[in-house]
Amino acid sequence: MKILKVSLLLLIILGLTFSVAFAEKHLPEERGKALFNDQKAFSGKKACNDCHPNGKGLEKAADKKAFKIMGKTQKSIEEAVNFCIVNASMGKAIDAKSGQMKDMVAYIKSLKGKAKASGY
Repeated sequence: MKILKVSLLLLIILGLTFSVAFAEKHLPEERGKALFNDQKAFSGKKACNDCHPNGKGLEKAADKKAFKIMGKTQKSIEEAVNFCIVNASMGKAIDAKSGQMKDMVAYIKSLKGKAKASGY
């Protein structure tokens, strides 16, 4: 009976461990990072990461209200993401309220303050 209890306890521990690992990969910022690094995500010619390796240059984007890119002003982070997808990557803009956009924004916001830590 003791072996059965120990085995059951080990199975529960393993299950919880894998659940946590699985959940971390499915956080919005993780999905956004995958999109950010995927050249084909928006039918473009390059990935966001090609211009912003490891998010470089986007560390303060979470706090901005407007973005000046290629001489044009975007009024939101979503507009800025689509501007880059269309003009830098030559891809197709995504719906500002879509899950993909929410994931991209979550990833970009997760970069806040990383410049100092990574030495950019």
